[in-house]
Amino acid sequence: MTSPASETRTLHGWGRTAPTVATVITPRGPDDVAAAITGAGTRGIIARGLGRSYGDPAQNAGGTVLDMTGLSRIHTIDADTGLVDLDAGVSLDTLMRRALPFGLWIPVLPGTRQVTIGGAIGADIHGKAHHVVGSFGNHVVAMTLVLADGSVRELTPEGPDEELFWATVGGMGLTGVVVRATLKLHHVETAYFKVDTEQIGTLDELMRRQTEDDEKYAESVSWFDAVTTGEHFGRGLLTRANHAVLDDLSPKQRRDPLKFDAPQLLTVPDVFPPGMLNRWTGKAFSELWYRKSPTKLGAVQNITQFLHPLDIAGEWNRAYGPRGFLQYQFVVPLDRDDVIREVLSLVTAAGQVSALNVLKRFGEGNRAPLSFPKPGWTLCLDIPIGPGLGELCDELDRVVLDAGGRHYLAKESRTTPEAIRRGYPRLDEWRKVRATVDPEGVFASDMARRLELI
Repeated sequence: MTSPASETRTLHGWGRTAPTVATVITPRGPDDVAAAITGAGTRGIIARGLGRSYGDPAQNAGGTVLDMTGLSRIHTIDADTGLVDLDAGVSLDTLMRRALPFGLWIPVLPGTRQVTIGGAIGADIHGKAHHVVGSFGNHVVAMTLVLADGSVRELTPEGPDEELFWATVGGMGLTGVVVRATLKLHHVETAYFKVDTEQIGTLDELMRRQTEDDEKYAESVSWFDAVTTGEHFGRGLLTRANHAVLDDLSPKQRRDPLKFDAPQLLTVPDVFPPGMLNRWTGKAFSELWYRKSPTKLGAVQNITQFLHPLDIAGEWNRAYGPRGFLQYQFVVPLDRDDVIREVLSLVTAAGQVSALNVLKRFGEGNRAPLSFPKPGWTLCLDIPIGPGLGELCDELDRVVLDAGGRHYLAKESRTTPEAIRRGYPRLDEWRKVRATVDPEGVFASDMARRLELI
């Protein structure tokens, strides 16, 4: 058998900050994964999917990184039960293309389809449907995990290894390497959405509307303007939708109701200088984005229009320039909605500019100790790296943590071990499970060392 390919590569997250060099191995099966794990050196090993975590959880400076996209087979799809058995390196994009002809829908989709199944489990990703279906781990029926000693464990959410199952969900790859999983998908009539969009002039009104009637919608999210101040501070677009049924479609759409209509039209070149997103360009973008979507109820939209507009442009993160950007995402309890206004006020007062902003209400969390979602408000800001950003984020951390909030490990790139300890009260519970399966600390990443998770 041929040994898997390996090479020395410089790796960074989607935010394009803090690059480090590692030996990258591309396994083609579980045996390759086990061999790489048992052969890892003193700097350890970590799995990597498509690199869509914003910080450094899929980097391992001086160590080994497993490029899991080599495990890319969908083994079975059962149209009746909705069960799919597939490798961990399969992307959500590939799964959608294969499952939609069977009338099957991935219940949890983030803002991009360019995420592997293993990455979705490791980050316990969430989407616009969290208030209804929860996060990704809720829909994993079983997974195959390769442990630090090279042995293989079959895990289920209920059973003898349920603690390890839930420690792996949201565990950022630090309990083992997921090589295969069984997912439970949902049945749908079409690949389209019936969308209600509301253009709302203030942050207070935007949040009030987002607390009303959400239970009537399968998907709910809002974009808000983080640049405009004064009477229209925090104005935004509330977008909520349900899966369209056949009767909602036009005659043309009914001819292929499960069509995967989600093209990538261009790839952004790596030519943008620092400072392209500033007060003036941010204000112009926010004005155009707000004006482009007037209030409209019942519009039928395809996958790209409603869920993944950014996937139209490949490598869109390059638009932030060579210094990259930081995505700041947190959740605070529902009764601390005042934190949303305070954070936005601090960002605008500091002169920082964020154009791609998301505000959503989460539903109930799951059993995973390091899963990010819990009942509350989650806010997400994309801010270019520049002067004063570190000091601002330190202040935001204080506000968020004092309110009982926490950061999302898949987005985080610069906070402190103390912030993670405060935000995740079950961290020691997770560490105990991890220590039983990886007592020597074989699984390691730049993020794990930086945040003292190992």
